[in-house]
Amino acid sequence: MSELQMGLIGAGGAVVLGIFAFNKWQERRQRKLAEPPVPTEPQASGTAARGGEARIEPVLGAATPRPVAARPAPTAGPRRVPPPLPAEVDERADCVVRVESIEPVQGSRLLQAAAQHLQGIAKPVRWFGFSDHDNRWETLDGAPGHGYHWICAALQLVDRRGPVSEGDLSAFCGGLQRMCDIFMGIPSLPVKAEALDRATELDRLCAGVDIQIGVNVVARELPIPGTKLRGLAEAAGLELGTDGCFHARDDLGLSQFVLSNLEPVRFVAEEMRGLSTQGVTLTLDVPRVADGVKVFDRMMTVAQQLAEALNGAVVDDNRTPFGDKAAGLIRAQIEQFQVQMGEQGIAPGSTLARRLFA
Repeated sequence: MSELQMGLIGAGGAVVLGIFAFNKWQERRQRKLAEPPVPTEPQASGTAARGGEARIEPVLGAATPRPVAARPAPTAGPRRVPPPLPAEVDERADCVVRVESIEPVQGSRLLQAAAQHLQGIAKPVRWFGFSDHDNRWETLDGAPGHGYHWICAALQLVDRRGPVSEGDLSAFCGGLQRMCDIFMGIPSLPVKAEALDRATELDRLCAGVDIQIGVNVVARELPIPGTKLRGLAEAAGLELGTDGCFHARDDLGLSQFVLSNLEPVRFVAEEMRGLSTQGVTLTLDVPRVADGVKVFDRMMTVAQQLAEALNGAVVDDNRTPFGDKAAGLIRAQIEQFQVQMGEQGIAPGSTLARRLFA
């Protein structure tokens, strides 16, 4: 045979031997994988004993095994889902911001920070903290010892001075963000343009029903003595307030109408004895009272009683006698405006109405 043939035979034999060796290696490997592993150390059972006994684990270096305490159930952490808004706020009338804090924020510290970072804002800002213990919102009053994971700030958008300004809204949002940076809070800041639009629209609605009714009791001849005036007012159920006016109040202590001096002098209890005046004015703030017609009738009754007792006359601002015809027109106006308020979702005399018309 030639050298070429001898070389081919040798190469073929080498290939056959290689295939045979590879097959043997594969068989041995498969058998090894199929055999169960032999444990090198004793293993404790992982099944808990009936009746809730503690599981026994081997402890390195101990003469006898000792029980391992069962893992306690996880406790509830701070609420992560935002709680509903406080009942005292209204998203129509307030710019509401909820703040989630990683660590509980002390109410007293929060109010101190608000006094610094929200200084100069013209509209009222109210603060609430959500009590995880009582599961309810609490009005923040600065009392120490209360910590909250959820805070609510409510900026009033409208009052009798008009809608909130863009500057005040920016100051509110910017101040809140700085406070959140201090307390590691996450605020849900509003879209400013939307809040300003809401404020403008609400102010327009309020302006359309904002009416005050006033009548005067003026002296016909001699000035009205302060002592007699005070006695008559108190006999009619009115009480002198710190604002220098006599107030007629309802069962809840809310003012229904006021009696003030027609002259630019406030009534002060200690000075009533030496005071005299040419007349008084009785004023009904229509949006701030419920059942305005009934309150108006009570006010007119007091006005007539004062006029008769003081030898005075009931007149309007033009000194025109205020008779039954004028009173009937006023009653119709009061009823019309209060119906309009109800249609807009602002109940006359409600807490919301008293805030908006303050």
